Amino acid sequence: MDGGAPYNPRTVEEVFRDFKGRRAGMIKALTTDVEEFYQQCDPEKENLCLYGFPNEQWEVNLPAEEVPPELPEPALGINFARDGMQEKDWLSLVAVHSDAWLLAVAFYFGSRFGFDKTDRKRLFSMINDIPTIFEVVTGAAKKQAKEKSSISNHSSNKSKSNSKGRGPESVKYSKGQPKDEEEGLDEEEDDEHGDTLCGACGENYAADEFWICCDVCEKWFHGKCVKITPARAEHIKQYKCPSCSNKRARP
Repeated sequence: MDGGAPYNPRTVEEVFRDFKGRRAGMIKALTTDVEEFYQQCDPEKENLCLYGFPNEQWEVNLPAEEVPPELPEPALGINFARDGMQEKDWLSLVAVHSDAWLLAVAFYFGSRFGFDKTDRKRLFSMINDIPTIFEVVTGAAKKQAKEKSSISNHSSNKSKSNSKGRGPESVKYSKGQPKDEEEGLDEEEDDEHGDTLCGACGENYAADEFWICCDVCEKWFHGKCVKITPARAEHIKQYKCPSCSNKRARP
């Protein structure tokens, strides 16, 4: 139940890479692929689990039959609560359980391969530096980023009006400044935008990447995550992310 050949990370860096891959897959299920995820979690089916894989893919499936399982198992029966609560509350619940599972898997590898106190502390520190799935899904991570960047972030966006895309309120570029400007400019922009998170993968803003903002939910996305290029963005009057584009009325 691991989406391919068995993979056993043995170093702190490998375990963290495994963690990030599984996390990215589960965030995808709960954000950009939420319609498909919702449909697969049919309450009429048996106990289902949400799995994330190191290759950033996800799967809704029955739990492993082997006892004990090769890895800790995700929360069982996530599909049963789907129609008994608001969709956003259900997704938040799945996100919380997904965070708990990711930590369980990471520290399972740590125990299995003999991580000492220093290794465990370093692993947790690396994990703790990125937002939880719950924070990404509920928008808490975005709120925290806004609080930190505030007015300076907004004014910096305006200064990029000559950037490619739909304009400073939708697309982020930060390498379009002339070379003769202050050398610390790029570093300042990194500080201002460093806490901005992609609504699809949950990763931080990087100065050399193309970003676009959804005009509906106001979440920011890597262009590559939502398959939008700078050239295509120039022709979009109002951008809607995949999640907002696919939203439909729920019973």
